[in-house]
Amino acid sequence: MIDSDQILSLARTAAVMAGKAVTEQWEQSRQEVRYKGKSDAVSTADLRSKEIISAYIRAEFPSQRILSEEDVESHAFDYSGPLWIIDPIDGTANYVRGHPYFGVSIAFAVDGVVQVGCVHAPALQETFTAIRDRGAFLNGEPIRPSSTDSLARAVVSTGFPHEKGDIAPLLQRIKVLLASCQDIRRSSSPVLDISYVASGRLDAHTETLFPWDIAAAGLIATEAGAIRSNLVPVPDHIPADLWGEEVVFASSGIHGALVAHLLNS
Repeated sequence: MIDSDQILSLARTAAVMAGKAVTEQWEQSRQEVRYKGKSDAVSTADLRSKEIISAYIRAEFPSQRILSEEDVESHAFDYSGPLWIIDPIDGTANYVRGHPYFGVSIAFAVDGVVQVGCVHAPALQETFTAIRDRGAFLNGEPIRPSSTDSLARAVVSTGFPHEKGDIAPLLQRIKVLLASCQDIRRSSSPVLDISYVASGRLDAHTETLFPWDIAAAGLIATEAGAIRSNLVPVPDHIPADLWGEEVVFASSGIHGALVAHLLNS
């Protein structure tokens, strides 16, 4: 029997302590950066955050597996059984430049179904949380998506992959969003962008993401009342909760119109 309250308490504590550590060594970590590929930054703070989170999880659940951005190719991963999905710092490019818009993300899933999610923004002192079927919260207060029902009045966020081999689809997405929405945002931390959809600060978010980007934030968004979908089919071997290809999170009033515009572009 899963004790979701215990899981959330652990996740929240681990996220806050990891966030505290990386903000305390912010200036130093900004100078200690390496790159995966041409432009995907990894700081010493990413590794420190991962160590802290992993230590908290293993102290309570030593046999449970952890999926992290720094570990594996997600498409080949075994999602069965209890699984923690973490992003030690989402928005490293912001973090290493001194921007406060970055988050620590921790989710807990069973057989690929996310049960608990926590997204902590340490520099902003905000913590988004959710337990499946029990709603979503920001610093302990319930949150809901925006009530806008007009795509023309919607502010939609998006993002781009680190490796941009073919930019034509990215430019087409931006063209569609600019033509159909009030405005767009590109803030470089999808775990916060999706949490902002959950709390009504943004009306929608769309891009192609990885399991660690959408596990916690995705549960927070849907538990708050946002609608989630993908513009491409979910493969049989990847759980829907962890499939981020061309994902869309949006308030219920604009979700259908936004998806239609993106599919017809």
